[in-house]
Amino acid sequence: MTNEHDTGYKFLFSRPELVRDLIAGFVPDDWLASLDYATLEKIPASYITEDFRQRADDVVWRVKVGGDWVYLYLLLEFQSRVDRYMALRIMVYVGLLYQDLIARDEIASDGRLPPVLPIVLYNGSAPWTACQDVAELIPPVPGLVERFKPHMRYLLIDENAYSEAQLKPLKNLVAAVFRIEHPASPAAVGNLIGLLDDWLVDRPDLKRMFAVWIRATLMRNRKYRIVLPEIDDLQEIKVMLSERVAQWAQEYKLEGQIKGRLEGRLEGEAAVLERQLVKRFGPLGDDTRARLNTATLDQLERWAERILDAPALAAVFEDH
Repeated sequence: MTNEHDTGYKFLFSRPELVRDLIAGFVPDDWLASLDYATLEKIPASYITEDFRQRADDVVWRVKVGGDWVYLYLLLEFQSRVDRYMALRIMVYVGLLYQDLIARDEIASDGRLPPVLPIVLYNGSAPWTACQDVAELIPPVPGLVERFKPHMRYLLIDENAYSEAQLKPLKNLVAAVFRIEHPASPAAVGNLIGLLDDWLVDRPDLKRMFAVWIRATLMRNRKYRIVLPEIDDLQEIKVMLSERVAQWAQEYKLEGQIKGRLEGRLEGEAAVLERQLVKRFGPLGDDTRARLNTATLDQLERWAERILDAPALAAVFEDH
């Protein structure tokens, strides 16, 4: 089933600028980089049969090659979880796409099929472990049968494979998406919003698109505990995020002060109890001192109450 993460990526990559930057920044191929991405056209996924419609999360684009009507089809499949059988799904989807192209007579004049580049864009947290060729899902077979094993590969773009140091120098919309997905802090998201606002100064439509996606991404992150109104303006999101970051800073400062006071009290209580134990039972071993230094306030107070009545040091620490 498609979750919010996958839906958000479909939303982003329904714009040609994101597809262009994905190819330019993350597909290392000179020929692909040389194509005219101003000719990009989105293709409806009508070729998906009813049996597969609930499983299809793909967005398909085509780009003109040369001056004639030959197209390169880029099939993008978005994943936030590892799918062991992704290579099989890709083979089925490409086959269905080719069937649809034949039915609509969108093939070369000599009857040949257009090339397809299947891309799996992975944004999950676990390492991608699925094979990238459907042939790897089939065990080796002796003799003739091995020669007829199907082969179909896809290109994996794993955003976790790129470090902040690699992404930061890139003036690339997809690189910004990857950085927003895995920010060092909420403040870092604010800086990235500022970059996008500068890059897209003449593109209010893309600004609105990114604002909607960033808002959904921030609210989905449970660690931030942030709620934002329905806004589609990058600057408004940046201001609201700055206010929330300031609030977090105050909360963290207060938490730090409380923690510091508690740690100071624990150290004091442990030191007093250690002196009392030495006076009552003699020098303490390293294990006992370590136990005192890692105790909670309740434990220290309970042990202090037992000192006068305990017949031996071990009795102070006994659980009753």
